[in-house]
Amino acid sequence: MKAPIAVVSRRSFATLIVAGAAALGGRFSLAAQPASSIPREKLVQPAQWASKLKDGSASGTLVLHVGFKTMFDQAHIPGSEYAGPGNTGAGLQVLRDRVASVAKDSSILIYCGCCPWVRCPNMAGAHDALVELGFTNVKALFIEENFGKNWVDLGYPTAKAQ
Repeated sequence: MKAPIAVVSRRSFATLIVAGAAALGGRFSLAAQPASSIPREKLVQPAQWASKLKDGSASGTLVLHVGFKTMFDQAHIPGSEYAGPGNTGAGLQVLRDRVASVAKDSSILIYCGCCPWVRCPNMAGAHDALVELGFTNVKALFIEENFGKNWVDLGYPTAKAQ
């Protein structure tokens, strides 16, 4: 008699990989899905978010930078928090720790901007981790080229690490 074959979804598999990475101290990068795996209806355009910042309608949304710390330190969206890179087990643990006490229906916007969207190693891992944790109102800032070109160069508000 053959052993049954386990059926594992992509999200379940990603959870297993992330758990393994966390157990190993997050010492290796995950082979994350591309940012393009995030559903289109979850994407927010930079101009749209900048407008919300200007008119105050962005308040109440937890904005998390899920890219590299050096980028966040140089320039980030005002009011956003650094939540670790979404492509490592350690980074995803920082994200999990940050949202541990956040209500599952809270509005959360994640962003990176390290490189072109099609090559971003951080967004899908962070998005998938939040969805796995049960968050129902997660959006992703669609930064097509990079944060400099699609945010800073357009004159949208920025802050620097203190």
